[in-house]
Amino acid sequence: MATDMSEAINQLIQDRGISEDLILRTIENTLLAAYKRRFGSMANNAQVRFSEDNREVSIYAQKTIVDGVYDPVLEIDLEEARRLNPDAEIGDELLIEVDPKEFDRISVQSAKQTAHQSIREIQKDSLYSEYKDKVGEIIIGYYQRERNGTIYVDLGKIEGILPKKYQSPRETYHVNDRIKAFIVEVNKSASGLQIVLSRAHTDFVRAIFELEVPEIYDKTVEIHKIVREAGYRTKLAVYSNRDDVDPVGACVGLKGVRIQAVIRELEGEKIDILKYDPDPRKFIKNALSPAEVRDVIIMDEAKHQALAVVAESQLSLAIGKQGLNVRLANRLADWNIDVKTDAQFAEMDIASESRRAVSELFGDTGDYGEEISRISELPGVDTETAAALLENGIDFIEDFLDLPDDAVPSLQGVTAEQLDALRKLIEEFVEIVEEDDEQAPFEDEEQAGSAAGEEAGEAAAEESAEVEEYECPECGAKINPSMTNCPNCGVGLSFEYEEE
Repeated sequence: MATDMSEAINQLIQDRGISEDLILRTIENTLLAAYKRRFGSMANNAQVRFSEDNREVSIYAQKTIVDGVYDPVLEIDLEEARRLNPDAEIGDELLIEVDPKEFDRISVQSAKQTAHQSIREIQKDSLYSEYKDKVGEIIIGYYQRERNGTIYVDLGKIEGILPKKYQSPRETYHVNDRIKAFIVEVNKSASGLQIVLSRAHTDFVRAIFELEVPEIYDKTVEIHKIVREAGYRTKLAVYSNRDDVDPVGACVGLKGVRIQAVIRELEGEKIDILKYDPDPRKFIKNALSPAEVRDVIIMDEAKHQALAVVAESQLSLAIGKQGLNVRLANRLADWNIDVKTDAQFAEMDIASESRRAVSELFGDTGDYGEEISRISELPGVDTETAAALLENGIDFIEDFLDLPDDAVPSLQGVTAEQLDALRKLIEEFVEIVEEDDEQAPFEDEEQAGSAAGEEAGEAAAEESAEVEEYECPECGAKINPSMTNCPNCGVGLSFEYEEE
């Protein structure tokens, strides 16, 4: 069997992307299938051989030389064998070329079907091997057609699909439009290879940033998390592995050239790039950008519930259109964030114990009233005010409260509004206990004499009255009948006397 196959083989290599070895193996299997179809399924004595330049192919039947043929498919008579080879002897094996004309039409048709099926399977396996390692990468194709919302994309060797759920709602396409997409899945099916694409996936944004920002590609800057409402807004938390590299600045680029390239690829979708911080309070503040958050209060750390306090002018910006900004911030920080204005927060009924718990979270202390003494440790204090007072030599809350009124205007770098805000903060979170000064100075002798008389009267009264003392049933502290609550544990007291 002689044919010029080289041109056909080259065409298959170019059109189907199949290697030459696989094509030759397919031809061999096709001829062997036709041979078996013609001479029986048990005929395993056929051999296929190609010429050195692969322009010709021949099929041979290997037969054993016998003196009296019993099976003409496997055996050949000695006399006939010597006509082909004069040196033939009984028991030798001889290769006899088979004329393809001996194959009937059914055998040829069966061989053709086998060839087509083999080529399809080879092509499917070849493409699967090529594309399975590309899952998670970006690929470029061209819009071909649309059916039931699904877009079919020409990828060159194969066609990919862009389902409706993986499309951005702000994007529209026309025939032959260039589409850059993210490979989500590669599946083999009965109909062929299926490549699923996406432009709504968060990893699509990650891959775009890796292309546009070299620092992300080389891991100098890493992406902590991405959350996205495709077509509307994306929030990106980044951090740097080097102190001298600003992660947000690296993503934005000089004059915003890098972030603008990403926005253009996403058809104008808004992108918020913020710095990741392991401190949940700082991270929540960053996550609510572009809104400016005044304070973040952890309400329940176990349940990840937090309260963000913003100015009235920042409320709509913090919540976002239809709650989009705060919803994305919740997903990014993995906290349930409630946004309130200063006025709304002031109206909230937070019990004293809750306020104490809030103070402990802010100051990281066991008891706010006993442990926190510096202005800078107050929860929600303005850091600029605390720094300015420190420059004026005022570090402790007690020093600030002892300032005379005429000394306040002389403080440098502090406004009256800031001082009023600080006083309100101290009144809200600090319990002030006034103690009598045993050696308090008196303005004149008359005041001193009066005070001395009062002290003498009180001492006489104390001496004349015998005060009965008892022990608190809850904590064992000293109590007397004049008390309504225990001074130590606060339990309510009631004294009853029995008649003897």
